[in-house]
Amino acid sequence: MLRLVFSRIVSGLLVVIAVATFSFFMLRAAPGGPFDDDRNLPPAIKHNIEKHYDLDQPVLVQYGIYMKGLLLELDLGHSLKRPQSVREIIAEHFPDSVILGLLALAFATCFGIFFGVVAAARQNSWLDHGAMSVALFGISVPAFVLGPILIMFFSLELGWLPPARFEGFRSMILPALTLGLIYMGVVARLSRTGLLETMRQDYIRTARAKGLPERVVVWKHAVRLGLIPVLTYLGPAAAALITGSFVVEQIFQIPGLGFYFVASISDRDYPVLTGVLVFYSVFLVLLNLAVDIAYGVVDPRIRDRR
Repeated sequence: MLRLVFSRIVSGLLVVIAVATFSFFMLRAAPGGPFDDDRNLPPAIKHNIEKHYDLDQPVLVQYGIYMKGLLLELDLGHSLKRPQSVREIIAEHFPDSVILGLLALAFATCFGIFFGVVAAARQNSWLDHGAMSVALFGISVPAFVLGPILIMFFSLELGWLPPARFEGFRSMILPALTLGLIYMGVVARLSRTGLLETMRQDYIRTARAKGLPERVVVWKHAVRLGLIPVLTYLGPAAAALITGSFVVEQIFQIPGLGFYFVASISDRDYPVLTGVLVFYSVFLVLLNLAVDIAYGVVDPRIRDRR
């Protein structure tokens, strides 16, 4: 187990360094600079600002300064456009992204399992076809299409829910629904497939032969083993939901980390862009490490193989 953890930590560190290096050079290779839009800025003042942030140095020197601060001091730098460090921006706005991601994950898990179980229990019936149609709709429609449709219908037409911002539970429903619908469709299909395979097992036939009601056979005996594929999927899904809410945050004007990341693209705020990418890479590496450790604890064969 220790060997597994150590190898994952080393490979994760290499991934983080690769992400930091790639994002650092790609951002600076793009045309323009962070202060090019400040047309009224005198050249002398612009030069002094660039000197303060080491932007007047060669790119390799800037890279060395940045990596030294990142690896030795865990310093992600300071925003070029805001009076905050990158760590302060992450600490202030990442919780909103986490809340949105967890709400979307809860929605996707609960409704996805429900539709999958219903579809498996009534295979080839209208319930099965209806549930899988909803799942296919969720998988097929992208968030940037679904979000405006939900706003137009539930906010502008019916007036049931707020169209934007993240203030109170009612304002969280539409963003969570938009973000979680794709994952709900995947969970529903995995649940259906896993349950159909489980319900063909001998112990399910034995439970039915004993005269148990079908709902008891499905919910008490089949669901636990049938949902193993869903549990395997939820780890990567949680990471994707928390770190992949850029579009949804922009549509609903949620002040999460993804919203400020998109804003920093137009501002050419190099430290914020690189820092957020590095932070997300660390977050994903830690989640994958937790999943690997969990697999190693549950299944010794995986631990021994690695």
